[in-house]
Amino acid sequence: MEISAAGRLEVRITAADVGKRVSVRRLSEPGASVEKFTDTVGVLTSWDDGVLVITRRDGEQVRIAASSLVAGKIVPAAPARRKGPAAAYEELARISARAWRPVESERLGEWELRAASGFTRRANSVLPLGDPGLPLDDALTAVRRWYGERGLPAYLQTATGAAGTQELLCAELAERGWVREVTAELWTGALAPLADVDEPGGVTLSRTADAAWLARYQRKGLSDVALRVLGSGPSVWFASVPGEGGEGGRGGTPAAIGRLVVDGRWAGFAAVEVAPERRREGLATAVMAALARRALDEGASAAWLQVETDNAAARALYAGTGFAAHHAYHHYREPGTSPAGR
Repeated sequence: MEISAAGRLEVRITAADVGKRVSVRRLSEPGASVEKFTDTVGVLTSWDDGVLVITRRDGEQVRIAASSLVAGKIVPAAPARRKGPAAAYEELARISARAWRPVESERLGEWELRAASGFTRRANSVLPLGDPGLPLDDALTAVRRWYGERGLPAYLQTATGAAGTQELLCAELAERGWVREVTAELWTGALAPLADVDEPGGVTLSRTADAAWLARYQRKGLSDVALRVLGSGPSVWFASVPGEGGEGGRGGTPAAIGRLVVDGRWAGFAAVEVAPERRREGLATAVMAALARRALDEGASAAWLQVETDNAAARALYAGTGFAAHHAYHHYREPGTSPAGR
């Protein structure tokens, strides 16, 4: 908090600072015999009629009465990272988009409209990196029309919590009644330490997802469209740990699987899944280590992955292998429509 030369806390932000990252302290129980304070850090997304709205790193919006403020200041756009590869939000957004391509896309200014017959929100949402070339309400009308023509709900994929993310757009969408669904995070880490992990042998790599790999993948009724999305990306690899049965133990459903996309210096991990009865055997780490070594062979040095905020087991695994959260991302759904797949 800002402290004046006289030792007093000061509010050093105004409505002119909308769009900047701020840290504020407010009285949480005005009038109480013992003063209690609450601190909030995030992007100031509005200041109207004596009320501030601050969007936190996780996308949650906090409304604060200006009259309750006791201190406030502008803070750096993103905290310094202690470890892991440095990367801007836009670079990671484009890299992750190339790793999970739709079967159809169209430009709306600097926005990309993406569709894949409803297979995952990521492949059936707008990636709004920049100016749509229209006022926001007109752009949203165009988005609704484009997805409506394909029988799909309209989604926008946005991000919060890093330099260059989209807190202001999130606030605009919320104001218009768009529904925020399933917040997840994109994590980054160094590739070499993961590749150096000692792991049991038996991981096989392939350029295609065969029937056995798909049998372990936790999605039912995979269509040709879904297979095209899974196979998309600059350099795609599928890993499997053989399950029980079949010649040489290679038949049946794999005990563990994973997917990797190598794109320049980046390697993106996805679909790391382990049979419930084989968990806690180190199979997920084995899959990631084998894929990491392949990525190093192709010249990558940094890694990324996406994990939902409520997946405690996956978050513990990834943290243990040196990954850390870079930013949160969200899918905002058009008001009045039914949700789609993740």
